[in-house]
Amino acid sequence: MHKISIYTALMLWSVSMAWAGQLTVIVAVDGLDGSSLEEMQPYWQLGGLRTITEEGSAAAVNFDHWLYGGEESLATMLTGCNPATHGVSMNYIFSPDDRKTHPLFLNNKQMGIGTDESYSPEPLMAWTIADRFRLRNPSARVYGIGITPAATMVLGGRSANACAWMGQTNPTDSLHWVSTLYYKEGLPTAALRMNTDGSFSRIANREWTPRMEINAYNHPTDEEKNKPFAYKGQDILTSSPMANALVVELALAIQKDKQLGVSRSDMLMLQMTAVTPRTTASFIASAEQEDMYLRLNQDLGYLMEQLEKRVGKEHIRFVVMGIPRVGVDKKRLEELNLPVRTFNLDRAIALTSTFLMALYEHERWVDGGCAQAIYLNRELIAQKKLSLEQMRRQVADFLMEFEGVRFACPANEAYLHPEMFKSIHKRFAGDVVFTLQPDYQLITTGYSASGQETEIVLDALLDDRLTTPVLFWPAQSVNPLIPSTDLINYL
Repeated sequence: MHKISIYTALMLWSVSMAWAGQLTVIVAVDGLDGSSLEEMQPYWQLGGLRTITEEGSAAAVNFDHWLYGGEESLATMLTGCNPATHGVSMNYIFSPDDRKTHPLFLNNKQMGIGTDESYSPEPLMAWTIADRFRLRNPSARVYGIGITPAATMVLGGRSANACAWMGQTNPTDSLHWVSTLYYKEGLPTAALRMNTDGSFSRIANREWTPRMEINAYNHPTDEEKNKPFAYKGQDILTSSPMANALVVELALAIQKDKQLGVSRSDMLMLQMTAVTPRTTASFIASAEQEDMYLRLNQDLGYLMEQLEKRVGKEHIRFVVMGIPRVGVDKKRLEELNLPVRTFNLDRAIALTSTFLMALYEHERWVDGGCAQAIYLNRELIAQKKLSLEQMRRQVADFLMEFEGVRFACPANEAYLHPEMFKSIHKRFAGDVVFTLQPDYQLITTGYSASGQETEIVLDALLDDRLTTPVLFWPAQSVNPLIPSTDLINYL
């Protein structure tokens, strides 16, 4: 037997490690809740979330800025900075051009692939973990796969090789994988293959019914006891286990096509969901939600099992994090004598406009509003040679008289109030910003990517101490409570 020196052995080991690949999989799950994970853990089959929770490490992430149930929380966790820096204060933005609220990531200068809707990640003003990963590893590949365009692009960052999400050619078509020409590879070949060979529609059209007898669940509603839930078709696809199965299927297909993690370091950035069609709270309150968690565990288990076979367990790293979406259960709050009040932004804008007409003259002094900001008609104010600063102050004082408003100030004074300043990027600040009392729900009108008017309910604000879970596998040293801007240091 030939003997080798310790030095030679270390050299051979270092060379082998240099050629070994590493696959990092970050899974962001809509509505994933820490207390629900703990409750469901005894019922999970082997693999998936059970393996991750038993063998890995866990923490809770807390936020020090406003949450609307959009991508502002995900962007903060993946960039390590607040909305004031990363640019995603919420999923909608006010456009002075047409005085309407539109999806933030909508970009008519880009061309969609497989869809008439055009999106790009350009609103992201800070590098994400995926962007930093590619900067450190020039040969690395990053693919974002998800359910919605906004979350998928935040996950993929601006430098992903490609991103794919579920979309339509037009509002009457079935969902399929779509993308944007912003990314160099466009729509991944594996996604196009799923669209054309029928595998997307085959998975999407599976029937979703309880996997157990309805009374075997811990939280069946009275409605479910009378008639167990049953879904089929694309109307509920994006909030169903079929959406998660499709994400897993495409992730495995891209990994196989590109041999991700085999000889180099690569990343898969995935969006999945724990939000069901009738979810009313982030915590489990129905058999439908329990079933969703059971199937999520199964899908993640299948993904982990297949990647272990292809890449090797020692070369895989999983991070699973929640995206706050739903907030608290408004019906349950009311049952506990904790009523949820409504603040209608459109009504506040109309009253503010009437107020300014009384002070000045009958003109359109207010362009509109978005989230917790009022936009004044600066062009008209300049034309009339009035003081913008004085009008901002008058509107802020007027808003302070509204029931539910906790504080209001001119936008250029937001820096004096840390929570407000961290929460708003300057593109969202408008002219006057305000905060609401914790038990108020903000409602406003916006427009979808197809131009249809829609009501926007920003209900995650009801819980101003919201946290979201993050799980690491294999285990690593982690603090039990991580500020959202520090999570990037653990990824």
